[in-house]
Amino acid sequence: MKILVIGGTGNIGLPLIQYLDQQVGVQVVAGAHNLHKDEQLLAAYPNVEIRRFDFLDETTFDAALRGIQKVFFVRPPQLAKPKQDMWPFLKCLQAHHIEQVVFVSLMGVEHNPMTPHHQIEQMIEQLQLPYTFIRPSFFMQNLNTTHRVDIQQNHDLFIPVGRSKTSFIDTRDIGEIAGVALLDTQYLQQKLTVTGPEALTYQQIAALMTESFGHPVTYHRPILWRFRRVMLKRGIKKDYVNVMVMLYLITQLGNAKRVTDTAEKVLGHAPHTMTTYLRDYADQLQ
Repeated sequence: MKILVIGGTGNIGLPLIQYLDQQVGVQVVAGAHNLHKDEQLLAAYPNVEIRRFDFLDETTFDAALRGIQKVFFVRPPQLAKPKQDMWPFLKCLQAHHIEQVVFVSLMGVEHNPMTPHHQIEQMIEQLQLPYTFIRPSFFMQNLNTTHRVDIQQNHDLFIPVGRSKTSFIDTRDIGEIAGVALLDTQYLQQKLTVTGPEALTYQQIAALMTESFGHPVTYHRPILWRFRRVMLKRGIKKDYVNVMVMLYLITQLGNAKRVTDTAEKVLGHAPHTMTTYLRDYADQLQ
Protein backbone atom coordinates (compact mmCIF):
# COMPACT_ATOMS: atom_id res chain seq x y z
CA MET A 1 0.00 0.00 0.00
CA LYS A 2 1.31 3.45 -0.94
CA ILE A 3 0.44 6.33 1.38
CA LEU A 4 1.11 9.97 0.55
CA VAL A 5 2.00 12.04 3.62
CA ILE A 6 1.83 15.77 2.89
CA GLY A 7 3.88 17.79 5.35
CA GLY A 8 6.05 14.84 6.32
CA THR A 9 8.64 16.90 8.17
CA GLY A 10 6.10 18.70 10.37
CA ASN A 11 5.13 18.16 14.01
CA ILE A 12 2.49 15.59 12.99
CA GLY A 13 3.81 14.36 9.66
CA LEU A 14 7.20 13.25 10.96
CA PRO A 15 5.84 11.08 13.81
CA LEU A 16 3.39 9.64 11.27
CA ILE A 17 6.22 8.74 8.89
CA GLN A 18 8.18 7.22 11.79
CA TYR A 19 5.14 5.06 12.62
CA LEU A 20 4.34 4.00 9.04
CA ASP A 21 7.99 3.29 8.23
CA GLN A 22 7.91 0.50 10.83
CA GLN A 23 4.85 -1.22 9.34
CA VAL A 24 5.07 -4.18 6.96
CA GLY A 25 3.67 -3.71 3.45
CA VAL A 26 3.49 0.09 3.59
CA GLN A 27 5.36 2.34 1.17
CA VAL A 28 5.49 5.95 2.37
CA VAL A 29 5.64 8.83 -0.10
CA ALA A 30 6.35 12.28 1.35
CA GLY A 31 4.87 15.25 -0.48
CA ALA A 32 7.47 18.02 -0.25
CA HIS A 33 7.16 21.73 -1.00
CA ASN A 34 10.94 22.02 -0.79
CA LEU A 35 12.56 18.84 -2.11
CA HIS A 36 16.13 19.61 -1.01
CA LYS A 37 15.11 20.54 2.54
CA ASP A 38 12.89 17.48 3.00
CA GLU A 39 15.52 15.13 1.56
CA GLN A 40 17.86 16.33 4.31
CA LEU A 41 15.24 16.13 7.08
CA LEU A 42 14.11 12.64 6.00
CA ALA A 43 17.60 11.26 5.34
CA ALA A 44 17.16 8.83 8.25
CA TYR A 45 14.28 7.16 6.37
CA PRO A 46 15.80 5.77 3.14
CA ASN A 47 12.64 3.80 2.30
CA VAL A 48 10.56 6.99 2.09
CA GLU A 49 10.10 8.30 -1.45
CA ILE A 50 9.98 12.10 -1.74
CA ARG A 51 7.91 13.80 -4.42
CA ARG A 52 7.37 17.49 -5.06
CA PHE A 53 3.97 18.77 -3.93
CA ASP A 54 2.43 22.22 -3.59
CA PHE A 55 -1.24 22.87 -2.74
CA LEU A 56 -1.07 26.04 -4.85
CA ASP A 57 0.52 24.37 -7.91
CA GLU A 58 -1.91 21.99 -9.64
CA THR A 59 0.85 20.74 -11.94
CA THR A 60 2.36 18.86 -8.95
CA PHE A 61 -0.79 16.87 -8.10
CA ASP A 62 -0.83 14.02 -10.62
CA ALA A 63 2.82 13.05 -10.18
CA ALA A 64 2.52 13.19 -6.38
CA LEU A 65 -0.58 10.95 -6.47
CA ARG A 66 0.75 8.37 -8.96
CA GLY A 67 0.11 4.88 -7.52
CA ILE A 68 -1.17 6.28 -4.21
CA GLN A 69 -4.03 4.58 -2.34
CA LYS A 70 -4.32 6.79 0.75
CA VAL A 71 -3.51 10.42 1.61
CA PHE A 72 -2.77 12.26 4.86
CA PHE A 73 -2.68 16.04 5.11
CA VAL A 74 -2.78 18.98 7.49
CA ARG A 75 -3.93 22.42 6.39
CA PRO A 76 -0.82 24.62 6.09
CA PRO A 77 -1.48 27.51 8.50
CA GLN A 78 -0.78 30.15 5.85
CA LEU A 79 -3.57 28.79 3.61
CA ALA A 80 -6.77 30.22 5.05
CA LYS A 81 -9.05 30.24 1.97
CA PRO A 82 -10.02 26.58 1.37
CA LYS A 83 -12.20 27.18 -1.71
CA GLN A 84 -9.13 28.57 -3.46
CA ASP A 85 -6.33 26.71 -1.67
CA MET A 86 -7.77 23.21 -1.21
CA TRP A 87 -10.64 22.57 -3.63
CA PRO A 88 -8.45 21.82 -6.71
CA PHE A 89 -6.41 19.29 -4.71
CA LEU A 90 -9.50 17.60 -3.25
CA LYS A 91 -11.05 17.35 -6.74
CA CYS A 92 -7.84 15.67 -7.89
CA LEU A 93 -8.12 13.12 -5.04
CA GLN A 94 -11.59 12.30 -6.32
CA ALA A 95 -10.30 11.87 -9.87
CA HIS A 96 -7.56 9.51 -8.62
CA HIS A 97 -10.14 7.40 -6.68
CA ILE A 98 -8.19 7.72 -3.42
CA GLU A 99 -9.32 5.04 -0.94
CA GLN A 100 -8.98 7.20 2.20
CA VAL A 101 -8.18 10.79 3.10
CA VAL A 102 -7.03 11.44 6.67
CA PHE A 103 -7.36 15.13 7.47
CA VAL A 104 -6.27 16.81 10.70
CA SER A 105 -9.15 19.11 11.55
CA LEU A 106 -10.03 20.79 14.86
CA MET A 107 -11.90 19.89 18.04
CA GLY A 108 -15.36 21.46 18.06
CA VAL A 109 -15.16 22.26 14.34
CA GLU A 110 -18.77 21.18 13.87
CA HIS A 111 -19.82 24.22 15.96
CA ASN A 112 -17.44 26.68 14.26
CA PRO A 113 -18.37 27.08 10.57
CA MET A 114 -16.07 30.10 10.19
CA THR A 115 -12.90 28.01 10.57
CA PRO A 116 -11.04 26.81 7.45
CA HIS A 117 -11.09 23.29 8.94
CA HIS A 118 -14.90 23.23 8.86
CA GLN A 119 -14.95 24.23 5.20
CA ILE A 120 -12.38 21.55 4.28
CA GLU A 121 -14.39 18.84 6.06
CA GLN A 122 -17.50 19.96 4.18
CA MET A 123 -15.70 19.86 0.83
CA ILE A 124 -14.36 16.35 1.49
CA GLU A 125 -17.87 15.15 2.35
CA GLN A 126 -19.37 16.96 -0.64
CA LEU A 127 -16.94 15.13 -2.95
CA GLN A 128 -17.85 11.84 -1.22
CA LEU A 129 -14.20 11.03 -0.53
CA PRO A 130 -13.68 8.18 1.96
CA TYR A 131 -12.36 10.02 5.01
CA THR A 132 -11.17 10.00 8.58
CA PHE A 133 -11.26 13.37 10.33
CA ILE A 134 -8.93 13.70 13.30
CA ARG A 135 -10.18 16.57 15.44
CA PRO A 136 -7.50 17.41 18.01
CA SER A 137 -7.45 20.00 20.73
CA PHE A 138 -4.59 22.52 20.76
CA PHE A 139 -1.11 21.12 20.14
CA MET A 140 1.41 21.08 22.97
CA GLN A 141 3.98 21.81 20.26
CA ASN A 142 2.38 25.23 19.65
CA LEU A 143 4.37 26.24 22.73
CA ASN A 144 7.78 25.45 21.18
CA THR A 145 6.84 26.91 17.78
CA THR A 146 4.30 29.76 17.72
CA HIS A 147 5.01 30.88 21.32
CA ARG A 148 8.69 29.92 21.53
CA VAL A 149 10.06 33.50 21.35
CA ASP A 150 8.07 34.70 24.37
CA ILE A 151 8.89 31.61 26.42
CA GLN A 152 12.62 31.63 25.62
CA GLN A 153 13.31 35.36 25.68
CA ASN A 154 10.74 36.68 28.14
CA HIS A 155 10.00 33.54 30.21
CA ASP A 156 6.37 34.39 29.60
CA LEU A 157 3.27 32.87 28.00
CA PHE A 158 1.79 35.65 25.83
CA ILE A 159 -1.55 34.06 24.95
CA PRO A 160 -5.01 35.70 25.00
CA VAL A 161 -7.24 33.12 26.69
CA GLY A 162 -7.70 34.41 30.24
CA ARG A 163 -8.37 31.63 32.75
CA SER A 164 -9.86 29.18 30.25
CA LYS A 165 -8.69 25.57 30.19
CA THR A 166 -7.25 23.70 27.20
CA SER A 167 -7.00 19.90 26.81
CA PHE A 168 -3.63 20.00 25.01
CA ILE A 169 -2.53 17.00 22.93
CA ASP A 170 1.01 16.09 21.87
CA THR A 171 1.47 16.05 18.08
CA ARG A 172 3.46 12.82 18.41
CA ASP A 173 0.22 11.18 19.55
CA ILE A 174 -1.73 12.72 16.66
CA GLY A 175 0.83 11.32 14.20
CA GLU A 176 0.49 7.84 15.66
CA ILE A 177 -3.33 8.11 15.71
CA ALA A 178 -3.23 9.04 12.01
CA GLY A 179 -1.04 6.00 11.34
CA VAL A 180 -3.47 3.66 13.10
CA ALA A 181 -6.42 5.23 11.26
CA LEU A 182 -4.71 4.79 7.87
CA LEU A 183 -4.14 1.08 8.47
CA ASP A 184 -7.38 0.05 10.16
CA THR A 185 -10.61 0.22 8.14
CA GLN A 186 -12.76 0.60 11.28
CA TYR A 187 -11.76 4.29 11.26
CA LEU A 188 -13.21 4.99 7.79
CA GLN A 189 -15.96 7.66 7.89
CA GLN A 190 -15.05 8.40 11.51
CA LYS A 191 -14.65 11.81 13.16
CA LEU A 192 -12.20 11.35 16.03
CA THR A 193 -12.08 14.06 18.69
CA VAL A 194 -8.71 13.56 20.38
CA THR A 195 -7.24 15.35 23.39
CA GLY A 196 -4.57 14.90 25.98
CA PRO A 197 -5.40 13.36 29.37
CA GLU A 198 -6.22 16.63 31.17
CA ALA A 199 -7.38 20.22 30.64
CA LEU A 200 -5.07 22.92 32.01
CA THR A 201 -5.12 26.69 32.35
CA TYR A 202 -2.11 28.63 31.11
CA GLN A 203 -1.44 29.58 34.73
CA GLN A 204 -1.02 25.88 35.46
CA ILE A 205 1.26 25.44 32.43
CA ALA A 206 3.41 28.38 33.56
CA ALA A 207 3.70 26.72 36.99
CA LEU A 208 4.71 23.39 35.37
CA MET A 209 7.32 25.22 33.26
CA THR A 210 8.66 27.00 36.34
CA GLU A 211 9.04 23.65 38.09
CA SER A 212 10.53 21.91 35.04
CA PHE A 213 12.95 24.63 33.90
CA GLY A 214 14.14 25.85 37.29
CA HIS A 215 13.34 29.51 36.64
CA PRO A 216 10.08 31.50 36.88
CA VAL A 217 7.74 31.47 33.86
CA THR A 218 4.82 33.89 33.98
CA TYR A 219 1.50 34.00 32.17
CA HIS A 220 0.72 37.32 30.51
CA ARG A 221 -2.91 37.64 29.47
CA PRO A 222 -3.15 40.12 26.58
CA ILE A 223 -6.54 41.02 25.17
CA LEU A 224 -7.18 39.63 21.69
CA TRP A 225 -6.58 42.83 19.71
CA ARG A 226 -3.23 43.45 21.43
CA PHE A 227 -2.13 39.85 20.75
CA ARG A 228 -3.13 40.27 17.09
CA ARG A 229 -1.22 43.55 16.80
CA VAL A 230 1.96 42.07 18.33
CA MET A 231 1.83 38.98 16.09
CA LEU A 232 1.40 41.13 12.96
CA LYS A 233 4.27 43.34 14.06
CA ARG A 234 6.44 40.21 14.27
CA GLY A 235 5.82 39.60 10.58
CA ILE A 236 3.38 36.68 10.89
CA LYS A 237 1.00 36.57 7.93
CA LYS A 238 -2.36 38.26 8.46
CA ASP A 239 -4.48 35.22 7.46
CA TYR A 240 -2.57 33.02 9.91
CA VAL A 241 -2.89 35.58 12.72
CA ASN A 242 -6.63 35.91 12.09
CA VAL A 243 -7.10 32.13 12.38
CA MET A 244 -5.07 32.14 15.62
CA VAL A 245 -7.25 34.92 17.05
CA MET A 246 -10.39 32.96 16.07
CA LEU A 247 -9.08 29.81 17.78
CA TYR A 248 -8.13 31.67 20.96
CA LEU A 249 -11.56 33.30 21.03
CA ILE A 250 -13.04 29.79 20.86
CA THR A 251 -10.81 28.89 23.83
CA GLN A 252 -11.96 31.96 25.79
CA LEU A 253 -15.53 30.80 25.31
CA GLY A 254 -14.66 27.52 27.05
CA ASN A 255 -14.71 25.32 23.93
CA ALA A 256 -11.17 23.89 24.24
CA LYS A 257 -11.47 22.22 27.64
CA ARG A 258 -13.23 18.99 26.66
CA VAL A 259 -11.25 15.83 27.52
CA THR A 260 -11.92 12.58 25.64
CA ASP A 261 -10.47 9.08 25.98
CA THR A 262 -10.42 8.55 22.19
CA ALA A 263 -6.64 8.99 21.90
CA GLU A 264 -5.98 6.25 24.46
CA LYS A 265 -8.50 3.92 22.81
CA VAL A 266 -6.97 4.36 19.33
CA LEU A 267 -3.35 4.24 20.52
CA GLY A 268 -3.75 1.39 22.96
CA HIS A 269 -1.74 3.39 25.51
CA ALA A 270 -2.04 6.67 27.40
CA PRO A 271 -1.22 9.85 25.46
CA HIS A 272 1.62 12.16 26.55
CA THR A 273 1.04 14.48 29.48
CA MET A 274 2.10 18.14 29.56
CA THR A 275 4.83 17.17 32.05
CA THR A 276 6.38 14.62 29.66
CA TYR A 277 6.12 17.08 26.77
CA LEU A 278 7.94 19.79 28.77
CA ARG A 279 10.67 17.31 29.68
CA ASP A 280 11.13 16.11 26.09
CA TYR A 281 11.14 19.61 24.57
CA ALA A 282 13.05 21.44 27.31
CA ASP A 283 15.94 22.34 24.97
CA GLN A 284 13.52 24.12 22.60
CA LEU A 285 11.76 26.07 25.33
CA GLN A 286 14.54 27.31 27.59
